[in-house]
Amino acid sequence: MKLTKKQFLILEYLESERSTKSQRDIASATDMSVGTVNKQMCELSELGYICNGAITEAGLAALDPYRVKRAVFMAAGFGSRLVPITLNTPKPLVRVKGKRIIDSLLDAVVSAGIKEIYLVRGYLSEQFDQLLKKYPGITFIENPVYNETNNISSAYCVRHLLANSYVFESDLLLYNPKLITKYQYESNYLGVPTEMTEDWCFETDSSGYIKRLMQGGTDCHHMFGISYWTDEDGTKLQSDIERVYNLPGGKERYWDQVIFDYSIENYKIAVRPCTFSDVIEIDTFNELKKIDPNYAM
Repeated sequence: MKLTKKQFLILEYLESERSTKSQRDIASATDMSVGTVNKQMCELSELGYICNGAITEAGLAALDPYRVKRAVFMAAGFGSRLVPITLNTPKPLVRVKGKRIIDSLLDAVVSAGIKEIYLVRGYLSEQFDQLLKKYPGITFIENPVYNETNNISSAYCVRHLLANSYVFESDLLLYNPKLITKYQYESNYLGVPTEMTEDWCFETDSSGYIKRLMQGGTDCHHMFGISYWTDEDGTKLQSDIERVYNLPGGKERYWDQVIFDYSIENYKIAVRPCTFSDVIEIDTFNELKKIDPNYAM
């Protein structure tokens, strides 16, 4: 039986807490009214998914189809806007206050219990071997054409691994690891609601589903490169990436454009709201110096 989104949110919260919670606690955590939570809790109790406010074994079984199977990291690029640091170090391995940027993402993935971890590498690829000491479960995938194409070539290398998978741009500094959960209900991107941005952003409909990707906009969601793809959508992505990659000019595209510029009618993708205090992309060396004063010396 497929869960409704409201049922999923309640079960996911109860699973993460692993303790009895009041309906007011659940309402606050899931952004639902107490009345809505009461109705959903009654339905979940009748189904045997909760008992006395706690999730049951049957509830855990109902959540299992929504478990994230793997995490894929796009880490092949040069990081030209972070020169001079990236002349000798791939951007994901740059240290911010003593910690590698990518570690903030990998730590969250490991904490969520996601076992399969794949990392697409290209520029100074051998340097990523250092990650194996802390994260021995990483499987590296080589992108031999990273310097001749846009990042669609990295997606092409892992197109068969995108079902039930998070996809990460590896240069994001994650401050809120709770954004990476072990269950996801639907395909989605992280986005911050904002009145105006000059960066990549999403226009959404009234239900919070993405209508289009654009560079610069108003009353939109600032895009962050952390997405999740269901089994169905990840399977469709494999053929869509192959198709666009082999089109004239296809190798010059960002991988996200496969969905939003060529195949949007094939997908229903939600924005998963976050804040600018949850995650940050360090675009330039000057931004890095502001965050970590050690680089200003």
